[in-house]
Amino acid sequence: MRSKTLTIVVSVLAALTLAAQDKKPMAKSGILHPEMKVESGTYAEPMATIGAKPDQPWSATTIAAGVNKQPQPGHAVSVVGEIVDFSCYIQLGKHGQAHRACGQKCVQNGQPVGLLTENGTLYMLMPEEHDPRRDGGVDAKASASDHMGHIVRVNGTEAQVGAYRAIYVLGLTK
Repeated sequence: MRSKTLTIVVSVLAALTLAAQDKKPMAKSGILHPEMKVESGTYAEPMATIGAKPDQPWSATTIAAGVNKQPQPGHAVSVVGEIVDFSCYIQLGKHGQAHRACGQKCVQNGQPVGLLTENGTLYMLMPEEHDPRRDGGVDAKASASDHMGHIVRVNGTEAQVGAYRAIYVLGLTK
């Protein structure tokens, strides 16, 4: 019986030791592949500003479109981060100057636009105005493509549902 107990204890310790060796160290910043560098803009000095600062969280068309004319809660924000192709960043961890051309193609062909902050928070970026967005009158593709892989300041309305975060940007044109 002692032999079986000792065998089990040794097996468990060996399994724990192997599991501990397989773990990769966490990135300090929370950004995937920090070796993929951004060459335009810094978090202290973003290279551009996208979006107008909203006077109120939601535009008239968004309020009118809300259930009982009440959109989900949101608040005005000004956030600095890198413009990324949301899909490639989540799937492959790609961003920065080395991914700029691919990211531009992805957003121009309908992939979602993201804003990656210095601490690794990833926001989806969308035009704020509901009816123009629905009807194709506003689009985030042009500004996202122009600034793909750059660090910029984004003004808009932040909304969150569960773990999903978005910034709705006022004043994007097509």
